[in-house]
Amino acid sequence: MKNSQQPYQQLEDMLLQHIDQDRIFTDQALRLAYGTDASFYRLIPKMVLRLKNIDEVIFTIKACGQLNIACTFRAAGTSLSGQAVSDSVLITLTDDWRGHEIHDDGQKITLQPGVIGADANKYLASFGRKIGPDPASINACKIGGIAANNASGMCCGTAQNSYRTIDSMKLVFSDGTLLDTADTDSVDAFKLKQPALISGIEALCADVANNAELTQRINHKYRLKNTTGYSLNSLVDYSDPIEVIKHLMIGSEGTLGFMAEITYNTVIEHPHKASALIVFNNIEEASKAVTALTKEPVSAVEMMDGRAMRSVADKPGMPSFLDTLDLQAGTLLIESRASNTTQLDQQCMAIMQTVAQFNVIESVSFTTDANMVATLWGIRKGMFPAVGAVREVGTTVIIEDVAFPVEHLAAGVHDLQTLFEQFNYNEAIIFGHALEGNLHFVFTQSFDTTEEIKRYGGFMDAVAQLVAVKYQGSLKAEHGTGRNMTPYVELEWGKDGYALMQRIKALFDPRSILNPGVIINDDPIGHLKNLKPMPKADDLIDRCIECGFCEPVCPSRTLSLSPRQRIVLYRELQRRENNNETEDAKALRDVFEYQGIDTCAATGLCSERCPVGINTGDLVKKLRTSKYKKFTPIARWTADHFTATTKMASMGLKVSSVAQKKLGDKTVSKVTNKVRRLSAGKTPMWIPEMPTANKHKVSSTFSQNKEDKDSKKVVYFPSCAARTMGQQANNSDSRPLTEVTESLIKKAGFDIIIPESLTDQCCGMPYDSKGMSELALQKSQQLEAALWEASEQGKWPILMDTSPCAKQSIDKFTHSMEVLEPTGFVLKYLLSHLQFSPIKETVMLHITCSAQRMGLENSMLTLAKSCASDVIVPEHIQCCGWAGDKGFTTPELNAAAVHTLKKQVPEHCKRGFSNSRTCEIGLSHHSGIPYQSILYLVDEATHSSAI
Repeated sequence: MKNSQQPYQQLEDMLLQHIDQDRIFTDQALRLAYGTDASFYRLIPKMVLRLKNIDEVIFTIKACGQLNIACTFRAAGTSLSGQAVSDSVLITLTDDWRGHEIHDDGQKITLQPGVIGADANKYLASFGRKIGPDPASINACKIGGIAANNASGMCCGTAQNSYRTIDSMKLVFSDGTLLDTADTDSVDAFKLKQPALISGIEALCADVANNAELTQRINHKYRLKNTTGYSLNSLVDYSDPIEVIKHLMIGSEGTLGFMAEITYNTVIEHPHKASALIVFNNIEEASKAVTALTKEPVSAVEMMDGRAMRSVADKPGMPSFLDTLDLQAGTLLIESRASNTTQLDQQCMAIMQTVAQFNVIESVSFTTDANMVATLWGIRKGMFPAVGAVREVGTTVIIEDVAFPVEHLAAGVHDLQTLFEQFNYNEAIIFGHALEGNLHFVFTQSFDTTEEIKRYGGFMDAVAQLVAVKYQGSLKAEHGTGRNMTPYVELEWGKDGYALMQRIKALFDPRSILNPGVIINDDPIGHLKNLKPMPKADDLIDRCIECGFCEPVCPSRTLSLSPRQRIVLYRELQRRENNNETEDAKALRDVFEYQGIDTCAATGLCSERCPVGINTGDLVKKLRTSKYKKFTPIARWTADHFTATTKMASMGLKVSSVAQKKLGDKTVSKVTNKVRRLSAGKTPMWIPEMPTANKHKVSSTFSQNKEDKDSKKVVYFPSCAARTMGQQANNSDSRPLTEVTESLIKKAGFDIIIPESLTDQCCGMPYDSKGMSELALQKSQQLEAALWEASEQGKWPILMDTSPCAKQSIDKFTHSMEVLEPTGFVLKYLLSHLQFSPIKETVMLHITCSAQRMGLENSMLTLAKSCASDVIVPEHIQCCGWAGDKGFTTPELNAAAVHTLKKQVPEHCKRGFSNSRTCEIGLSHHSGIPYQSILYLVDEATHSSAI
């Protein structure tokens, strides 16, 4: 009987009326993976949902309310204080929540909660505007989380955070009521439907107005950065209940309602910036300088203590004096911004004159050089991961953020350092946004013993007394209260302030179903419960801090797991196996086989975003070693007989092409994919975009007797994919890539050198991706020897016509040779020998993951724009997920990675370009237009500049 079902089963039955089964997750392993966030807390939800529109959100909230089941909203899961974990229902968002609309020439922008912060700024860049909040996680965190936490950052301060720059929002309340604060009809309807909430808000405002002491405390607290508790300043700053509601939602951490859409008033993004690094003999002197700098035209002043500077001293490119700094030193990283260079120069001079009044022992003067500026800010951004990278296995990295009144900054830093010594946090470092007195301190903590938990609890008690009582500061400046600071909210705000917050929660969420335990929590030791274990798993991933910065670039994140989630499950798997939990370990291993191993593209893009440089793909390839061990004899035969292997592949393509012509796409697809189903997915998938066989043969074009002095030579290594594969049947340019490459090189007047035994050469990637490292190294070394000889010991550049092969070879080769993929080669060697006549056409451009890892994004775009009048790089497609041969064997990975591609192709666009032959197959299949190498575009848009 349905009435006897458990509440969560009842909820699932209700949700299935409106939500697809594949977006309702109840599997234990997936609940663990999807339920993990960046904090040091762990709660495993009973159910995880991925909702795609506001109607689903409203239905879900109503259903949860009807069954009295709690629910928690999650955006990117980069929160640090435990506000985005749940032991009930966790609501996450699909990629359908990425909508945006710009108003008034960029003065305002409307954003859905799934928009990544950096993307919002990208949309505004052409208007010279940006959103106010600038959290360090802006490349990963989403608007929903930014607003829900009132996140700020290095330049945002208190004047440009979400609270100060919010214009309007769409809200869903705990009973499912929808309010659009920008729509007068919606506001009027809301007031009629929610009279108790409106009158309750009016009563709160009146009570605060009649309490002079509390009003004064609120005004004092919010001259600082403050995210402890609810935004009580809304009860002072506004009297209109709708304005109060809107501003109470900012920083409410999902405990008062769901923000379905937010419109920001944007701020100026000054085009000219300069940065300087100033070192003082101690933190007190640096703090005095900060006070003086508050009157100067600075946009950011970051403070770092001596230990913080020491933590990054060994990083590449750091100023040499970092090694010699005393631990007592205090450092300021200063940025100034202006609308023109003259104004910027004047501002920098004024700032330096102020700084000169203090005892400066080292400095890097103001610079606008992009590389130097990046280096200086790399110091600041590298501090959190620097601690994370060297922590003991099994410990957690904790980053707290507090704010002192600026006049107490030096004393506050000194007292914090004293507490570090008292509680034996000898590795702790301090840095932060000095203009606001906002300091972060980072330390490592184990939670595996009662003594360690007790030490942490005692330390936090002492920090709370120091910050909230002694200096009347804020315990959470920008990371949100979460679960982490709930026992201390009343300490900071007093009984009357905390009572106001309890009333606010009761008004908005009378059944307490929205994110219970966050902000308001009666448990005095709630912050010491449900602490996340960090067991040793593998040296490749043990440094992971589970921040989630990797997730936006992962091609499998909507299909199976992200890198963070793979690491979470692998850590749990290792924990179970180490504890001899045999049955549970086997069950998890079965899940991980597909979710973790089979569907990982292993391209390494995650390492580019990871603050501690973890490449989760390395772990996956290591695990594939045992998975593919039984195929090693076959793989070894193909490595030893590579010519025969590629001939067989070519023959297969010829057969496929003949069948396609004779039988038609539908018949071939039906037959081959039926075979795939019967083989349980062990045979490759067939698609109409399958390439034909390449019949073109490349050869060297110069005589060994030709004099070198006037010649231009390049060693051309056609990849095995390019040697084997031609173009898809319906391409307008049916020439194989090898022929096009040869044509372009000759057009520029270069002679071509082809390495010996070409058909037997391979970069090793097909083996490397399957964890067959020995065979991969064998092929790589064989190719390196051939190219070393062909290039006359590195004398001539080497062109590899696909970027994955180039990246693999650059990483693996030991000899000093210049290896280039198509874009790099054209820009460096062919540009001066070609004349460009851009075609009047809109084209798509896919920048492969290997090209991104080589830093070629801007270069590829520049080259494409030289060849075509309009170039579109689709959003949110970092890696196509073809991953060598996975497009054939695990086609759902490719489909998931590029699922938004087709709708981003304009109707008038007929072609796309990239620099990987295999990736182009999947891109063609899912975009509806053929993709080819960017060399086709260059060849079409150029002619020889020779006279």
